[in-house]
Amino acid sequence: MAMASDLYLRYYVEHKGKFGHELLESEFQPDGKLRYANNNYKNDVMIRKEVYMHKSLMEELKRIIDDSEITKEDDALWPPPDRAGQRELGDKRISFATSKIGSLIDINQSKDPEGLRVFYHLVQDLKCLVFSLTGLHFKIKPI
Repeated sequence: MAMASDLYLRYYVEHKGKFGHELLESEFQPDGKLRYANNNYKNDVMIRKEVYMHKSLMEELKRIIDDSEITKEDDALWPPPDRAGQRELGDKRISFATSKIGSLIDINQSKDPEGLRVFYHLVQDLKCLVFSLTGLHFKIKPI
């Protein structure tokens, strides 16, 4: 069971396209709870998962965030969220929002490629962590 922490972080991405409203949300709560929600395929049923993380994993998450130096960035020059989609990352003190990032070309062509690259790589790390945790915890037929 997780121990108390001061970390709260929410990642949210949405896209409105030909298959409807697609979204992915991950929320790390101070009590160690990881909440995950996803509806990414043709308006299919929303997938929701919750799992508690150990204190050591929460500390590793903090380290990943600190090492990224995301708090030194400013999203003022990033492409704003638009009709096609948005990405948000934040906690109670700081938040970032930008449009859907299709590829690294979108990042390189932005007004702040270095800052947006920091955001993009942190988000990729967080998504890998979330998918690994939910995949391991909710595996139906362990090998």
